[in-house]
Amino acid sequence: MSHPVAAANGVMQPLFESWTLDPWITAPLALAAGIYLRGWIRLHLQVPQRFGAGRLASFLGGLAAIAVALAAPLHALAAQLLQAHMVQHLLLMMVAPPLIWLGAPLLPMLHGMPRCLLHMSVGRLFASPLLTRSCRWLVHPVVVWVLFVGSTWAWHTPTLYGRALASEVWHYAQHTCFLITAFAFWWPVIQPWPSRRLVPPWAMVLYLTLADLQNTVLSAWLVFGERLIYPAYNTVPRLWEISALDDQAAAGAIMSVPGLIAFLLPVAWIVGQMLSPQRRTRPAWTGDRAVMLSSQHVMDDC
Repeated sequence: MSHPVAAANGVMQPLFESWTLDPWITAPLALAAGIYLRGWIRLHLQVPQRFGAGRLASFLGGLAAIAVALAAPLHALAAQLLQAHMVQHLLLMMVAPPLIWLGAPLLPMLHGMPRCLLHMSVGRLFASPLLTRSCRWLVHPVVVWVLFVGSTWAWHTPTLYGRALASEVWHYAQHTCFLITAFAFWWPVIQPWPSRRLVPPWAMVLYLTLADLQNTVLSAWLVFGERLIYPAYNTVPRLWEISALDDQAAAGAIMSVPGLIAFLLPVAWIVGQMLSPQRRTRPAWTGDRAVMLSSQHVMDDC
């Protein structure tokens, strides 16, 4: 009978030697990076004060966070350790989406796309009243808060979480759901162009505070649970001699502390803006005539 530590070491070696990324993930990320970079270069030459290096670094950093979350060994390690799975969720829900929105991606992506693609598909989408109305409804803070929190709790129930561990299809479905709802959740917080403020700033403080509160409750469920919530982790080789219950508590701590920072940092920024005597009453984008003319030119081409 093999020793559990030896078995764990036998698992660790292939995990850390397999720095691979599925082509179905690599290709879209590389394509998005290339299109954004092409558009960002054009806009940087026109309006460098709006599209500086910080926006480029933010967008590429968001794509990198997705790549790290879905690449081996982290993706493979998630089947062995709940805390590794939680790091994946943190990258997909609290790191990648806000970074990508801070890159103000819509206009660079439009400028970076081939003209033929703009004429054939993108222009028709932007011209659709149904799409416009649907997007406005989907990014309303109340709607996206419910979707984000509902998705988080649903996928952390033992039933759905167990399915995600047992099947790659369900695992990717879980991550896709997390990523989509997180993009929607962070939209009204970051307000990337052409976002419009739908609620007053104090409501966004409440929005983020309540999100942090539910995150704290969920993490406490993991930290202080006296039984194993996800039994599948009791059937795999234990790495570094960490018990399944200690792994569960560590995962809850990972969810709690970075989550607190992710939610409360924008709260501090919003409150600072509310208390600032020089706070602007209009979105920063509306005062930039060059950006507006550039966006109108692209839309006319569509």
